[in-house]
Amino acid sequence: MTPKLRRVLTRVQKPARYTGGEYNQIVKDKAAVDLRMAFCFPDTYEIGMSNLGLQILYGAINAEPGMWCERCFAPWGDMEEEMRREGIPLYALESADPLTAFDAIGFSLGYEMAYTSVLNMLDLAGLPVRSADRTALTPLVFAGGTSCVNPEPMADFMDLFVLGEGEELDVELLRLLRKAKQENWTKDEFLRRATDIPGVYVPRFYTPVYNGDGTLLRVDREAGAPETVRKRIVEDLDTAFFPTKCVVPSTEIVHDRVVLEVMRGCIRGCRFCQAGFVYRPVRRHSTDFLLEKAKAALLNSGYEEITLSSLSTSDFKGLPELADGLLDWCEPRKISLSLPSLRADNFSMALMERVQKVRKTGLTFAPEAGSQRLRDVINKNVTEEDVLHSCRVAFEGGWNTLKLYFMLGLPTETDEDVVAIARLAEKVLHTWREYASNKSRGVKITVSTSMFVPKPHTPFEWESQVTVEEYLRRVKLLRESIHSRSIVYNWHEPHVSLIEAALSRGDRRMGAVLEEVWRNGGRLDSWSDYFSMDRWLAAFETRGLDPAFYAFRERGEDELFPWDVIDVGVRKSYLARERREAYAGRVTPDCRVKCMGCGANCLLERRACDE
Repeated sequence: MTPKLRRVLTRVQKPARYTGGEYNQIVKDKAAVDLRMAFCFPDTYEIGMSNLGLQILYGAINAEPGMWCERCFAPWGDMEEEMRREGIPLYALESADPLTAFDAIGFSLGYEMAYTSVLNMLDLAGLPVRSADRTALTPLVFAGGTSCVNPEPMADFMDLFVLGEGEELDVELLRLLRKAKQENWTKDEFLRRATDIPGVYVPRFYTPVYNGDGTLLRVDREAGAPETVRKRIVEDLDTAFFPTKCVVPSTEIVHDRVVLEVMRGCIRGCRFCQAGFVYRPVRRHSTDFLLEKAKAALLNSGYEEITLSSLSTSDFKGLPELADGLLDWCEPRKISLSLPSLRADNFSMALMERVQKVRKTGLTFAPEAGSQRLRDVINKNVTEEDVLHSCRVAFEGGWNTLKLYFMLGLPTETDEDVVAIARLAEKVLHTWREYASNKSRGVKITVSTSMFVPKPHTPFEWESQVTVEEYLRRVKLLRESIHSRSIVYNWHEPHVSLIEAALSRGDRRMGAVLEEVWRNGGRLDSWSDYFSMDRWLAAFETRGLDPAFYAFRERGEDELFPWDVIDVGVRKSYLARERREAYAGRVTPDCRVKCMGCGANCLLERRACDE
């Protein structure tokens, strides 16, 4: 650490964000490595260090001989101001070297509102934000993550995108980059060869052409570029890299515990859920594997809590055996076991008793919609009886705080559906009054709503988003329909959801808007401290675009989408069929009941793929 940096750290909040030196960080001899990568997370240290994907890829790349992966996070405003004033470029935590010293700079993009922070981090590193202005082979700037299933809004800034799961893909890409360095390839030669790696999308080889009304007419591609780029998956999770020596932060973070990934993908098929479709097919770790890795991770970190992670953890087949095995080991050591948001149709007393053996954690259920009609539309496959039964089990077990998550603005939603959220919360309160084992402490039921955001690669990718004014009207209706002080109502800021929708379904022209927002001060836009709707609207107007075109416009089923070049394994025809089922109010059974032929099994070499 330089004396200048030491002085700066005395003047900022939470200096531990910027020092490195954490337990289990990986430091290598620079003379012994021939390729260096900076893993950049475009949000604060507390958010990035809570991300399991960072820990997995950090460990997987560092396990490769001759490669060194370091971490870098977006600085908070006070630190950025000091760095710019003192001329300190953005640096990686392990070595404190500036990002310009690295061969590769990889960004994790899991949320669209982080895009402006990517541009800001590149600029703070002293690099041009646009790929076309970075002509040298290194540093190569690329991105991966869930948001990259529509890479077009960020296409002007990235040299390439890695699509899907990165444990194997990222290492393959970096090996090719090392070869390119050794043989003095040009950047263009490297990028052309990179397209031969399955899962790599190089946007400069694709040129969108638009109709007069702003919709996409076609995408012209250069010779040799694949027509579509299919995401990569890890077929056997037990053979993939699994982090058991995670970096332990020196300051408090959002999820300060061991995170144990039990499976990938989801069997459910909720029609609004992008992750549920883009992470298909379902693959599970074996219970014995998880028990071994969990114990190692806890011993290597000193944490006193472990949480089980997946899109639907309560659907993990081996959950009872895993919970028992973990608690047999954890309980004597005063280590607690926690679960994420649970499904209301398979929450049991037995599971509840297991997770509260050491200490009782909060409970969260996500019915998503208040009425059964609307839950059928979104294919939630949860009934009111399921919700109330699970709440009864929780209250009988001694819980007196409960969170319920819903969305407003879902396709076909009516005022009756909105009021049904309040009625359901009242029934949950009545269930507490009737069945609670501990009424002396009272009860707190928190109802939270967010604004529905239509996402690419889902059955609702064609849908329109409700306007901000309409969302706030529904918020007011719901708020006025809740009459008990035991029910607390929180709602998400709708302007952020509007911009998220525009970016989520945006095309390559969105890059100009992003750059305009950033040049006018935009960064850390997922934080209310920094988000400015006026700045976003001004940028859209300056660049001749309208966010309503992307967010509020319903698409025709024959429209070509900017993200159609990306193949996540689920057929567009299947998504269209699921959309029609939604409007008919028909539910689709989960993958355990029947394979509906979505196409994701094509990604598994051992399985056939039938129409």
